[in-house]
Amino acid sequence: MNLFKDFEGRVLSALEALEQIQEKKDGINLSRVSVEPPRDPSHGDVATNAAMVLAKPLGTNPRALADEISNVLEKDADIERISVAGPGFINMKLSSTYWQKTLAAIIAEGEAYGRSGIGGGQKINVEYVSANPTGPMHVGHCRGAVVGDSLANLLSFVGFDVTKEYYINDAGAQIDVLARSVFLRYREALGEAIDEIPSGLYPGDYLKPVGSALAEEFGTRLRGMPEGEWMPIVKDRAIDAMMDIIRQDLAALNVTHEIFYSERKLHADNAKAIREAINDLTFKGHVYKGKLPPPKGQKPEDWEDREQTLFKSTDVGDDIDRPLIKSDGSYTYFAADVAYFHDKFERGYKEMIYVLGADHGGYVKRMEAVAKAVSEGEAKLTVLLCQLVKLFRGGEPVRMSKRSGDFVTLRDVVNEVGSDSVRFMMLYRKNSEPLDFDFAKVTEQSKDNPVFYVQYAHARCHSVFRQAAEVFADVDLESVDYSDAVEDMITDESEIQLVAKLAEFPRIVESAAAAHEPHKIAFYLYDVASAFHAHWNRGKETAELRFINNTKPKLSMARLGLVRAVAAVLKSGLSIAGTSAPVEMR
Repeated sequence: MNLFKDFEGRVLSALEALEQIQEKKDGINLSRVSVEPPRDPSHGDVATNAAMVLAKPLGTNPRALADEISNVLEKDADIERISVAGPGFINMKLSSTYWQKTLAAIIAEGEAYGRSGIGGGQKINVEYVSANPTGPMHVGHCRGAVVGDSLANLLSFVGFDVTKEYYINDAGAQIDVLARSVFLRYREALGEAIDEIPSGLYPGDYLKPVGSALAEEFGTRLRGMPEGEWMPIVKDRAIDAMMDIIRQDLAALNVTHEIFYSERKLHADNAKAIREAINDLTFKGHVYKGKLPPPKGQKPEDWEDREQTLFKSTDVGDDIDRPLIKSDGSYTYFAADVAYFHDKFERGYKEMIYVLGADHGGYVKRMEAVAKAVSEGEAKLTVLLCQLVKLFRGGEPVRMSKRSGDFVTLRDVVNEVGSDSVRFMMLYRKNSEPLDFDFAKVTEQSKDNPVFYVQYAHARCHSVFRQAAEVFADVDLESVDYSDAVEDMITDESEIQLVAKLAEFPRIVESAAAAHEPHKIAFYLYDVASAFHAHWNRGKETAELRFINNTKPKLSMARLGLVRAVAAVLKSGLSIAGTSAPVEMR
């Protein structure tokens, strides 16, 4: 049940009943009419902008139109009070009976409450993390991993057919560096003295086990080979080993992918996939031979004024055209990006989301241009950039990992505070804004720690039922029809406010999915937890408001229904965030 869609339908019915709407029915666009919570809760429970958006096309005054609409709506038995505010906003306060019906519907739907079918089963590909397979994941990858995974969960929740994908960047110069770094550790495993790691190679101790495994598998044979022979062997082993580490890191964060797509696949068979993608763009008129102007400012040393094969990306929204094939005939890195998008489109994805780090800002326009050109405007591509995460411990910056030497690994953070804390806090700010992560704050058991506050609310719901089982030992609480129990019983204003907060869930879910903003779920869960804890505290002060009253079993069953609804919403929201919903916390 979506309260706001329900009342949007009622408002539209009221509009259609107006004579002036009927007279101009063909010329009036009702799509801009919306029903939302009023900015000031004291004004009511729902508000509509109908009079504001329709007054001009109807040639009337917004306030006068609002009065006419109100005269129709006030006949609705579920509306207790209706008023017009400002230039023509219509505010409605709903009856307690309506809130009881809403609560009954929430209880009946349980953990299915808030789900919707707006996705219509449409295929959508969410690519996230995609860290270079050159070592363990560091904390810089963490935010994108959580945002991407939670967004995919959210889109699935509203009915999209979501594929979670990881693009393995295993075909670049960084992989050659990785292989040489591993070969050095291989020689070390054979007994050679390795002093300071040469500049340009990866120094991490995490490569020692890979070198040892090579020594065990090949003995001294690799050492006698020229680089051209040992390089492909070591590359394969190194990439596999690094991806094993990365998969383990992701699992520790409760992040999953259905597809791990290797860039090397694009370069296989003489780069067949890249050639086909460029040929497709050529056929569609987006490729030409030409020269690029020098970059603004000082020319880089490797810039040459030579003819290249270029993507005419300025025709489809980019700032400059992009090289696909260099003057020496080799493919650019961007050519592989084009081929990868082309491959996704050929796999049937009409909507794709890339979750990238903030350093990929220059990547957005060029990939949007690729999407337009490859799909001829049929596909939608969205790039979400995740800003940096700064680590603190009690307000002091954390600059180095004890085990890793030069960066803080994702596993370091998860091992210290747990995946739930990491995931929730990575969502507790919009991805486009910088985020401060304080180890001390996320382990506090207080209202200032959002993940604790939300999970504690869920655990507290279950503690209420455990208490109820003791008080009403002769009642099978699992068989109680809580949807029926709430009728005529949930009437206190504090209880109604809590129901109203729960009623926002479907709207929050759909708006967060439409905007690709999973952080809205985390914010909403905190609001629900706050409302629940506040109501709990009122019960401590006023016995009449307590959830359990052994002298009023009927009222207690109704209030247990309210608690069950709160628990269901919290659990659903936490599942979208990818965190657990504990039933007990100590």
